[in-house]
Amino acid sequence: MHVMVIGAAGMVGRKLVEAFAAGPDSFGKPIDRLTLVDVIPPTIPPALSGVSAALAIDLSDADAAARLIATRPDVIFHLAAIVSGEAEADFDKGYRVNLDGTRALFEAIRHEGRREPYKPRVIFASSIAVFGEPFPEKIGDEFFTTPLTSYGTQKAICELLLSDYTRRGFFDGIGIRLPTICIRPGTPNKAASGFFSNILREPLAGQEAVLPVDESVRHWFASPRSAVGFFLHAALIDTAKIGPRRNLTMPGLSALVGEEIEALRRVAGEKAVRLIRREPDPVIRRIVSGWATDFDARRARELGFTAESNFDEIIRIHIDDELGGNF
Repeated sequence: MHVMVIGAAGMVGRKLVEAFAAGPDSFGKPIDRLTLVDVIPPTIPPALSGVSAALAIDLSDADAAARLIATRPDVIFHLAAIVSGEAEADFDKGYRVNLDGTRALFEAIRHEGRREPYKPRVIFASSIAVFGEPFPEKIGDEFFTTPLTSYGTQKAICELLLSDYTRRGFFDGIGIRLPTICIRPGTPNKAASGFFSNILREPLAGQEAVLPVDESVRHWFASPRSAVGFFLHAALIDTAKIGPRRNLTMPGLSALVGEEIEALRRVAGEKAVRLIRREPDPVIRRIVSGWATDFDARRARELGFTAESNFDEIIRIHIDDELGGNF
C-alpha cells in the first residue's frame, strides 16, 4: 500500500507518521511505500527509512499536485493548511494554501483517474471553524455551516468539494472536523486557539504563559493522541456506513478555560497555575467569541471515533507523550 501524508511536517502529521512507525498494528495494513510532503522536508522515522520519501513541495504551486498524484497513492492524508490566525491576517495566502491547494489536489486525482481507473481514499483535515454563531446549546450533525472566519470559510468550501468529488466517484473522501487540539507540543504558533495549549504546556515546563481571554470561555477539545486516532480510523473505516454526508464532526470534550486551569491545578499543583498571566487581547477575544462550544458528535461516535472525557486525561497524555512522564 502506498500512503501519502501531505502536511507531514506539522504536529498532527508528525505524530501520524510516528504511529505508522510503531508497527503494522497501528495502521492495520502493511505500508510498502510512504510519501511525506510539506513545504519543508518532513522527517522520516528510522523504522520507515527503507520505504519512505520526504518531499519539500508547496501544494498550491502550479503542477505540484499533479506530480504527487502521478505516483498514484492508495491513501492520501491531506493535513496541509495555514492556521486560523494566519489565514485571517493574510487573506490571499489563506485562500491560496487552504482552498486553491486543496482544489488542485482534488483535480489532480480526478485527472489521474481519466488515464486509467484510480480511486484513492482521501482523508481531509477540516475544522469545527466551519460553524458560526448563533449556535444551539449543542451542535448536532444536522447543523448548517456558516463560518465567521476566512479559515472556516476555506475549510467549509473544501468540505463541499470533497463531498461532490466523492459523489462523482473521483475518490473516496472523508472530512475530519477536528476539535481544537490540546495540548499541542512545541512552541506557540499563529493559531488564534493557541492559548488553550499555551496555558497548560508552558506551566508544565516551568514557564510563564499568557491567557488572553476570560476563564468563562468554553470550547471543544481533543488531544493530539485522539487526533491521530481519528485519521487512522478514517483510513480503514467502511465508508458505505458513512453515506453521502462525508464530513464528520469528531468527538471531543467541551470545557471552560477555568476548567482547564483547575485540571492543571489537580495534576501539577498551584505552582504551575501561578505561571498563568492574565493579559486580555481584544482581537483574540473577538475571534474566539464566534467559535462553537459544544457538540453532539453522535454520528462519529457511532462510527467508532473516540476522544477524551476530561481535561485531567488530556494533561496526563501530554505528560506521558511529550515530557517522559515527568514535569
